[in-house]
Amino acid sequence: MAAGSAVNKSGVQVQAAGRDVRVSSPDKIYFPDRGFTKLDVVNYYLAVGDGILRALRERPTTLQRFPEGVGGEMFFQKRVPQRGVPPWLETAEIAFPSGRKADELCPVDLAHVAWAAQMGTIVFHPWPVRRSDVDRPDELRIDLDPQPGTDFADAVAVAAEVRAILDELGWVGYPKTSGGRGVHIYIRIKSEWTFVEVRRAAIALAREIERRRPDLVTTKWWKEERGSKVFVDYNQMARDRTIACAYSLRANARATASTPVTWDELPDVEPDDFDLRTVPDRVAKLGDPHAAIDDVAHDIAPLLEWAERDAGTGDGDLPYPPDYPKMPGEPKRVQPSRARAED
Repeated sequence: MAAGSAVNKSGVQVQAAGRDVRVSSPDKIYFPDRGFTKLDVVNYYLAVGDGILRALRERPTTLQRFPEGVGGEMFFQKRVPQRGVPPWLETAEIAFPSGRKADELCPVDLAHVAWAAQMGTIVFHPWPVRRSDVDRPDELRIDLDPQPGTDFADAVAVAAEVRAILDELGWVGYPKTSGGRGVHIYIRIKSEWTFVEVRRAAIALAREIERRRPDLVTTKWWKEERGSKVFVDYNQMARDRTIACAYSLRANARATASTPVTWDELPDVEPDDFDLRTVPDRVAKLGDPHAAIDDVAHDIAPLLEWAERDAGTGDGDLPYPPDYPKMPGEPKRVQPSRARAED
């Protein structure tokens, strides 16, 4: 049991940001293979508090909930319930591609994170925006996703190419493990552009990575075209697409965590190095490699220039996710093999 927690008739009270947060059924098993309980999950998030708040603060956040633990029912909660929530809980209104709106959890302190964990949240999915302007991202996210036939080591090799490009731009990127086989790189940007513009910038950067490592990198949206390469998922910058944040646990048997690392240590780590048990000790000893992420915000104008250059040679927009409305300038959103069959 965590220091500062106390048992009462309704479970356990934990202290977070000066507030008492009740944890019901604290001994409920959330990770059966490891024996980790709900209280273990709550205590994990309290232990990595500064780091996860750096990733979540003032960001509308979708909650991936497992009320009965990993292996049980799972759902994504995009709307904070209208009843039964603490009066201090803060939200932010966001709009989906459909035009519908929702009030999402907007963490401003660690009590919000503890409350969400008490509600069965394993994975936190923040938007790349702050609630002060939910239509203009302040974070460019590069998602390196190994396809079948590739692995984490391949994603790390691609990340090295990304680092070289960022160095040429004079930008600072912050890598982290995805908690699975991939690598994420986050870049703070000036919040001056729309989702459409930032997505265009992400496509331009992805194409530059692909040009430099065509043997290992693909930007093909359709899985049947990707081959055994690392996919740079540019659509993670489309509205309402989110990635598990820094220090978020992942819903797998090992209870891994998406963990910030330094560029120098990235080639030497493995995803399974970082889990619910090991990450708090790592943070206590080494601090947070993303501690300086908010110190600078980069101008994406160079990437938008690349996008214009690519459009001039015939490389325009790429397909959006299937649940999006048809977007201006978007190519045909039909799986290539299906399109050939129809022809």
